[in-house]
Formats: sequence, structure tokens, C-alpha cells
Amino acid sequence: MIKKIIYSLILLLLVAGGALFAINGKSHYDPSKYSASATKGLTVGSKLSFTLPDQFDKPVTLTPKTQKVIFVFAKATGHTVREFLKKQDKNYLPSRHALFVADVSGMPTIIRNTFALPDFRKSPYSVALIYDKAIAATYKNAKDADKITVVTLKNQTVTKIQTVTTEEALKAALN
Repeated sequence: MIKKIIYSLILLLLVAGGALFAINGKSHYDPSKYSASATKGLTVGSKLSFTLPDQFDKPVTLTPKTQKVIFVFAKATGHTVREFLKKQDKNYLPSRHALFVADVSGMPTIIRNTFALPDFRKSPYSVALIYDKAIAATYKNAKDADKITVVTLKNQTVTKIQTVTTEEALKAALN
């Protein structure tokens, strides 16, 4: 009797896991809609350009009016930025002509769709998402991948790059 219950539970878990994978295991990212470039990589003097999807699949485009871009390439730094932004007014980024860009290219699709995207969708601000590893490589500096990168721009040209690790340093970099 107990054996049947255990087998039934295992079968139920397998069916539920398969259903979850079938529902959330497919990527809805369409690379033909999005692009990104940096004339000299992420360095001072490089001209940046991108259109990336946000957490609601709406395009986020870097414009000449954008003055700051916050890049995160690791889960921990993403959490630091999100915790900081939770404490700010919902217009904090737009009032500073700033964008927040998070690299999700390394996440398995099922994890991204089941956990990360629903969590991002709770945010009152837009988060541009990098799904493509090639796009991530354009902006990622391997030695600083575990830090928050704040890029200052003038007419889409990089004038300053700062790497920070704390909310206080992030606030200073954005002011």
C-alpha cells in the first residue's frame, strides 16, 4: 500500500515536472527584434547602441538622451541594484535618464521563465534584459562581471565607466 502511494507520488512529480518544462522550457525571445553594439567594446570613447526587451517584452532603446546605464552580469549584483531601486521612487531611473540592463543569457530557459522573469515583472521600473550571450559579451568585462557597472554617456558615447558593489556606491555613481 505504501509502495503504491510512493510510486504514485513519484509519477505525479514526474508529470508535474514535465508539464512545467513544457510550459516554461521554451524561450520567447526573438533575436530578430533586438540588437546591440559598442564601437570599441565597453570602453571610454565607445559609442553604444541597443534595443533590448524588458521584462514585459517591450523594447528598451538607448537614446542620445540616456545619460547612465547600469549593467549587471551576475545574480548577486542584480539583487543589489533591485534592492536599491525598491527604496527609490518609481521615477528614479527616468528622472536621471538612466537604464537598468540585466544579463540573463547564462540562465537556463526554464529557470529564467519560471523564476527570474516573474520576479522582474514585480518591479515598478523597466529592466532591459540581455538574452543573447553574444550581446552580453559586447558589454561584459570578465574581470568585473561580479560588480555593478555604471556607464556615463553623452550622446550615446561612453565618457566614464564605474564599477561598484554597494547600494551607497551605486547611488553616488548615479548622481
